[in-house]
Amino acid sequence: ELGIRIPRPLGHGPSRFIPEKETIQVGSEDAVMHTLFADSFAALGRLDNVTLVMVFHPQYLESFLKTQHYLLQMDGPLPLHYRHYIGIMAAARHQCSYLVNLHVNDFLHVGGDPKWLNGLENAPQKLQNLGELNKMLAHRPWLITKEHIEQLLKTEENSWSLAELIHAVVLLTHYHSLASFTFGCGISPEIDCEGGHTFRPPSVSNYCICDITNGYHGVEEIQASPTAAIPSTESVCEVEALMEKMKQLQECRDEEEASQEEMATRFEREKRESMFVCSSEDEESAPARDVSRHFEDTSYGYKDFSRHGMHVPTFRAQDYSWEDHGYSLVNRLYPDVGQLLDEKFHIAYNLTYNTMAMHKDVDTSMLRRAIWNYIHCMFGIRYDDYDYGEINQLLDRSFKVYIKTVVCTPEKTTKRMYDSFWRQFEHSEKVHVNLLLVEARMQAELLYALRAITRYMT
Repeated sequence: ELGIRIPRPLGHGPSRFIPEKETIQVGSEDAVMHTLFADSFAALGRLDNVTLVMVFHPQYLESFLKTQHYLLQMDGPLPLHYRHYIGIMAAARHQCSYLVNLHVNDFLHVGGDPKWLNGLENAPQKLQNLGELNKMLAHRPWLITKEHIEQLLKTEENSWSLAELIHAVVLLTHYHSLASFTFGCGISPEIDCEGGHTFRPPSVSNYCICDITNGYHGVEEIQASPTAAIPSTESVCEVEALMEKMKQLQECRDEEEASQEEMATRFEREKRESMFVCSSEDEESAPARDVSRHFEDTSYGYKDFSRHGMHVPTFRAQDYSWEDHGYSLVNRLYPDVGQLLDEKFHIAYNLTYNTMAMHKDVDTSMLRRAIWNYIHCMFGIRYDDYDYGEINQLLDRSFKVYIKTVVCTPEKTTKRMYDSFWRQFEHSEKVHVNLLLVEARMQAELLYALRAITRYMT
C-alpha cells in the first residue's frame, strides 16, 4: 500500500534438492547445532544455506567452519581483501554465482577496491598471475608442474612468497570444492542474494512461471520427486543388493588377495572406464549469471585424465601423500592450517552412523573408501594397497555420473541426477556423500599443487 516492493523467497528452504520439511529447522535444533549456528552467524554475519544443509553432520560442520574462519579471518600471509578476491576467482571458475556473490560483499566489507570487481584485468598483476594456477587446479590439476610454481615465485615485483602461495592454493582448492558442495546439494541463494527473491506477487498455485524458468520449483514438484515417494520395491532391493555386495567383497578379501600386477591392471581399467562416465544432461544446467569476468580463458574446462594422445603418469600415493608430505609442508609454511585440514579430511573420511537407509549396525567403511578412491582415480591418483575392482561392484552407473559431475563439472549437476542415485537413502546420507566428494576433491587438487611446490623447493 505504501508503494514499497516486498521481496519473497524464490526457493523453498536451503536446498532445491531436499524438501524444506526434511531439513533441520532453525529453532528446532539441539544444543550442539545451536552453538554451531551461533558460530556461523558470528563468523559470516548471516546463517547461510550451506550451513543449514551441512548441519545434518554437526561434527563435520564444526571442523569446516573452524577451517574456513581461519583461512578468511585469522592471521595469515595474505591480506583480507586478497583472500575474498581469491575466493571469488575460484568460485567463478565453476560459475558458482552463489559463492561469488557472498564474497563480493565480504570483499567490499573488508575494504576491497570495487574496481577489481569489474573483471580480473582490473585486479593487481599479482592476482592476475594466479589465474593460470586457478584454472588448472579447478579443471586439470595433474598438469601442474614446478615451472608453474616458479613463474609465480620469480616474477620480480609481483612475485608471491612461498607462504602466500600456500595460503592462496588452500583457498583456491577450498572454494573449488565448496562449489562442488553448493551444486551437489542444490543450495538455494538466500532471500537477500541475487537469484534468491522475486518482487512478483505469488500466483494462485503458490509459484509463478518466472520461478519455473529460473529453475526454482514449487512445493508440488518437490513432493512428487522420487526421493520423497513411497519406497519402491526396486529401490529397497537396491540397498539390499549393495549390502550383499559389501559382504561378498569382504569374504573375498579374507580368502585371497590379488597380486600387485592385477591391482595395477584394475586401477588402469577403472581409470579408463571413468572417461566413459559423462553427464548427458548438459542442456538442463541452470544458466549462470555473469561471473565469467572474474577469470580468464572461459573455454578451458575439465578434460579426462587419460584422453587419447595424452599420457600423464599415474600419481602414486606412496610417493607423495597428504599424511607423509603435504600435511607437513602446509603446516610449516602456514602454521595450524595443515592441522585443521587434516582434521577435516579425517572427519569426512571416517564419518559414519553405522546405518544404510533403513538398516542399522552396518560397517560402511568399504563403501566410503570406494567413493574416495574413485574420485582420486579420476584424478589419476593410485593407492597400491587398494583393489580397484571393488569400485565397479559398489558404485552403479547413475551414482558414478553424479560423482563425476559434482567433482569435475559441478555447474552441470541437476536434481534428476541427485534423485536418481541411492533412491532409498536419507537426504542426510546424500549430503554425507557430498562431504566425501568435497574433501576427496580438495585433497586431490592439493596433492598435485603441493607436489609441484615440493619439487620446486628441492
